[in-house]
Amino acid sequence: MIDVRRSGDRYRGGEPAAGIESFHAFSFGPHFDPDNLRFGAILACNEERLAPGAGFDEHPHSHTEIVTWVVEGELTHRDTTGHASRVRPGDVQHLSAAGGVRHVERNDGTEPLTFVQMWLAPLSPGGDPSYEVVHGIADSTPYAVPEAGALLHIRRLDPSERTALPDAPFVYVHVVRGEVTLAGNQLAPGDAARITGEPDLEAIASPEGAVELLVWEMAGA
Repeated sequence: MIDVRRSGDRYRGGEPAAGIESFHAFSFGPHFDPDNLRFGAILACNEERLAPGAGFDEHPHSHTEIVTWVVEGELTHRDTTGHASRVRPGDVQHLSAAGGVRHVERNDGTEPLTFVQMWLAPLSPGGDPSYEVVHGIADSTPYAVPEAGALLHIRRLDPSERTALPDAPFVYVHVVRGEVTLAGNQLAPGDAARITGEPDLEAIASPEGAVELLVWEMAGA
């Protein structure tokens, strides 16, 4: 099955007056939807847009694997385990909240910041929090989140290029930029596809421009 979710159907959030716009693909905060709580291990896929100087003050997380992909701009991260970093386009940031951690996320730069943040449920709760940033991740090297039984594939396609999607019990495709065709479905930026039981699928880039996809390969819920 391929369940296509459109960008415009995401739940709007954030605090526009404070320079924060949020787009939630799953049930989130006040936007409770019992039919849209998770897909595979994914609990949230949030697109965040922060104006210069805007950000999220220190707040807690626990029992969640938080993976962030910066689309444009520069994200400043600080957490209570002592980590501080700046995350740029092409980097993958992974905060394993485990038994509990607090962090700050801000746009301390002079340009707008857009990032996609995905929350995954761990296979086992508890443990000690951890943090890492992989700089300049390559398309050929998926990023493993073993705590959630998941792999993140970054796919960057030239116009009209094709890419095979993983064969897995759960596959989640989020379009960061560009347009693709997937099993006859046209997907634009912000659109997503939730795929179960569909082997041998390909995503085909539009002839008009380059494409960037985030593709999650997951063993199960």
